[in-house]
Amino acid sequence: MTDFYFVRHGQTEWNLERRFQGGSGDSALLPSSYDDMARLGRYLAPVHFDHIYSSPLKRALVTANRVSKYLKPIQNVSVRSALSEVGLGQWEGMLVRDVQQKYPEAYDTYRHDLDHFEGQGFDGEGYTHTAQRFARFINGLAAQYPNDKILIVSHGMALSFGINALLQQPRMSIRERGGLSNTSTTILTTSDAQHYTVKKWNDISYLNKVADETTTI
Repeated sequence: MTDFYFVRHGQTEWNLERRFQGGSGDSALLPSSYDDMARLGRYLAPVHFDHIYSSPLKRALVTANRVSKYLKPIQNVSVRSALSEVGLGQWEGMLVRDVQQKYPEAYDTYRHDLDHFEGQGFDGEGYTHTAQRFARFINGLAAQYPNDKILIVSHGMALSFGINALLQQPRMSIRERGGLSNTSTTILTTSDAQHYTVKKWNDISYLNKVADETTTI
């Protein structure tokens, strides 16, 4: 049985301002997010992780490195581009409300029709490519390490699209399931590197805060 602990990075300035970040945008982490990382590290400390992988984007890599200091034995963080955030093209850095106004059709597709969310209209990466690269990497790890515990630090949209692909569920089930909060933990297990079970979804109990639209995507 392989256990995957999926963590979304700490909250950034653009998260707070409700801006899209994407695969190139990478705003600074909020000072308060470092406290959240410490809480997450203490929460995960009892778990014996065999491997830690992170997106190369700074907000994720800083989160991974901070959390790793609380783990024993301390593991080096391996960086993989497959865990990067969805490329959002012209949306990156824009306020959500401005995207709604300037790209109403594409934004409506993002919110209500993920079956057709492929980056059209704003030079984005889209659902299919993101989900495939993410799931391919995770399935490879599961096949390579059939009895390990693996920590994955990534991003809200990449995690949502990728995990949904692992679960082999309809795309719009993402909206029904609920989003992922900054510094949250989601746990999936697999025994065959093909079928996954959710053990825990979007756990932020250790943060002692309530999720809102600035922390959850």
